[in-house]
Amino acid sequence: MNHDDSLAAPVSLDPELPMLTVAQAERLRALAAAYGQDGRTYSLHNLAQQCRHAPEDRWPALVEAHFTALREGSQGGESAAELLRGVHARLLPADSIGPEFAGAMRYARVVAEGLVFAYALDMPTSVRILTDADVERAGLEELGQAAYANLMGVPVEHDEVSVGGRALLHSVYGDSPFVASKALFLSEAARQVTGAALPDAGALVVMPTRHLLAYHPIADGSVVDALNGLASYALGAHEDGPGSLSPRVYWWHQGSLTSLTVIDHDTLTFSLRPPPELLGLMKGLVRLDGAGRLATRTPAKTPDLAELTHTTAESTARLAQDPAGLGDAFASALVLGHSHCAADPRVADIDTWDAWATAVQLGSALFTGAQAQKCRLAEDIEPLLPAFPAEPPADARAWLDAFYLAVACRQQDRADRLSQVPLEVLRQDDSVDAYVLNWIDTLQTYWSQRPMDDVVQKLLSTMETSMPETVTHAPMDFVNQIDYQPVALFHRLIARDHDAFTETLAEAVAHHGAYWGDSAAPRAQVALGPLAMASLAHDYGFPVSLEQPYLPKYLLNRERIEEFPG
Repeated sequence: MNHDDSLAAPVSLDPELPMLTVAQAERLRALAAAYGQDGRTYSLHNLAQQCRHAPEDRWPALVEAHFTALREGSQGGESAAELLRGVHARLLPADSIGPEFAGAMRYARVVAEGLVFAYALDMPTSVRILTDADVERAGLEELGQAAYANLMGVPVEHDEVSVGGRALLHSVYGDSPFVASKALFLSEAARQVTGAALPDAGALVVMPTRHLLAYHPIADGSVVDALNGLASYALGAHEDGPGSLSPRVYWWHQGSLTSLTVIDHDTLTFSLRPPPELLGLMKGLVRLDGAGRLATRTPAKTPDLAELTHTTAESTARLAQDPAGLGDAFASALVLGHSHCAADPRVADIDTWDAWATAVQLGSALFTGAQAQKCRLAEDIEPLLPAFPAEPPADARAWLDAFYLAVACRQQDRADRLSQVPLEVLRQDDSVDAYVLNWIDTLQTYWSQRPMDDVVQKLLSTMETSMPETVTHAPMDFVNQIDYQPVALFHRLIARDHDAFTETLAEAVAHHGAYWGDSAAPRAQVALGPLAMASLAHDYGFPVSLEQPYLPKYLLNRERIEEFPG
């Protein structure tokens, strides 16, 4: 009978050293046994990774060199000055600290699941982990300052890696065994290699080996792609080594590391479970980014108006067969209206007005229902919006867009109906922070002409819940520069403080420009919330300047406000 290789028994990997077969691991342990006569137990993980990539006849030399370096690095007795000169903050795998060694380094602490913080002395041929006696000799505070300074002085290389064409990973690597330990101070490390600090939400980070780390700033909806990309990268690099540190993905936030990876040690399977705070943040970023609200590093292309007009007309015309597409049709019309303002910032052209009017019609229909009516997108493009019942979705930000549009386009009846949309429906939107819902409550209360004391109380709740310590779903730069500006303007509006409103409006416009920069994104063209508040102020007789960027003049002064098609 012929031997069939396809039927050969599978190779068994060693459970403790899975980079080697059982036979290879037994040989390595036998070679290392001669160096364990001092009674100490040594981890063979890093040595096994070296041996994995070397012919077996070279293993005895690798083992000898490994244990010689360990002996040379374990002598101790350096002076305080020598310790301070060579000490570095160091991350170690939690399972590398045996009970015997742990008793001599009580200063060390677990900083995250699977990771221990310690101090290490960098010497010419080896690295020695410091003991409590070393720390006492050099002084804990002095040692900490020196360890930080020396670590941040470690030279590194930096590359940017794209995941799925959208998520950006920063790879930081080098020859030093301390590179990955820079994750302890990731914001400063990021500033060193990119010139920019991390966002308030922090970053996802992996440290698969001691020679490298990779991170992704949490700033937009690409965080989901980045999480999956980092998880795959960490597992592969950790297995390959050398110098394996952790296969986990961590969330670096406000100086702390939180493991997002759950390891089932019985089945050796990995899964990702972000904590509720991060999960809420990711959900909020995905929704904000999907609606084009976030300024990102991804360059926004100048929209093709003819293509957008066709898309909006088609999505509106399909509503008779696909009523569930109303939300997408509204989003498309909103993008079209904003995009027109890149070339027509004053809304002087009839096509620009038609796009804004269509967005008003679709937005109010989405939340309050509608009778059958025409929409006009160009002289010969008039899709029919069919009749819709009032079935508002749980989309708080879309409601704000619809309301801002109705106010800016002076659609009193539509704004009245929007103010009656049940707040309990909008509260089902779990992608927004509390301040967004409190702001909607404030607007509905004011527009429905309820007591001013109620309005003020709800406005105060909006302000309180927009503070950094309470916001968990939106980036703080977006909150401060975009979302909060209509709130600040409304505050001046109901106080009837003309001078303060003028000053705050100028600040809101400046914040909008600073946030978006030179982006070609549709949302960059118009400050929609401030436009709605300025429109109210104009109609109340405030001395609102009509020549301001991001505030279309002929909407603000009503000169382009025309009849809506029936």
